[in-house]
Amino acid sequence: MWLTLPAVTPQGPLTTRFAPSPTGRLHLGHAYAALMAWNAARQTPGGRFLVRIEDIDSTRCRHEFEAGIFEDLQWLGLSWEEPVRRQSEHLGEYTGVVDSLTRQGFLYPCFCTRKDIQREIEAAGGAPQGPEGPLYPGTCRHLAPEERQRRIDSGKSHALRLDLALALNQLCDQPSLAWQDEWKGPQTAQPGQLGDVVLVRKDIGTSYHLAVVWDDAFQGVNLVTRGEDLFAATHLHRLLQALLGLPCPHYAHHRLIRDGDGLRLAKRDGARSLAELRSQGWSPDQVREAVGLVEPG
Repeated sequence: MWLTLPAVTPQGPLTTRFAPSPTGRLHLGHAYAALMAWNAARQTPGGRFLVRIEDIDSTRCRHEFEAGIFEDLQWLGLSWEEPVRRQSEHLGEYTGVVDSLTRQGFLYPCFCTRKDIQREIEAAGGAPQGPEGPLYPGTCRHLAPEERQRRIDSGKSHALRLDLALALNQLCDQPSLAWQDEWKGPQTAQPGQLGDVVLVRKDIGTSYHLAVVWDDAFQGVNLVTRGEDLFAATHLHRLLQALLGLPCPHYAHHRLIRDGDGLRLAKRDGARSLAELRSQGWSPDQVREAVGLVEPG
């Protein structure tokens, strides 16, 4: 018997997606995420399941890992729409989004290194804590326009950060930034907990946050199923949707698959890949059973 999502509330057919980065082989955690999205899409007639390759980080992404993703998903018995969207093929679209936010004054250049930020925080005696650690202290937000331009003209590398206070002020007369989580219920975005986040990295001209918000809207995704480790990011994503005039999908932040020590499975920690399990004789049904998506025996 399949264990599925609760009844979801978007009207009409569901469009879901599985969006891995090709930086290693898929493991059980990825299998769970892909199966959750695929199962959800099948709940409504005409539902769509998409695969998106999030390969904007060219230094870590590799073609052989992308091929492995498709191999593993096919082995699990999943099918998806073609063509597959690869973020690396749409960098111009993200540039257009960045230009729009820049024209509205929501982005500012940040020339700080990690060491600069750490020194600033230590000098101030600390900084407010966000979900991923201390918040950026706003050092470059206070630079005069002339100084910003001087540094840019000199070729100093920089990221682009969101001016959170300005963005929130722009939206102060709008209804609350709400979204629906299919497990956690109605939510109201609190983007202040993330501070002035980087929306354009120095090395790739965009960021996960900006690209994923644009892609979900462009592809018509109306139910985002993803791990609970990204719940905090949804506060920011809801803000970006409002700033860019994009629709807000429903969300379902599911549990993470963990190892015997209670740690989430991760490529960097050597989690056993689906390819390894397959070579050891595992079947797709055993994978489903292992992640709790089908009842044992």
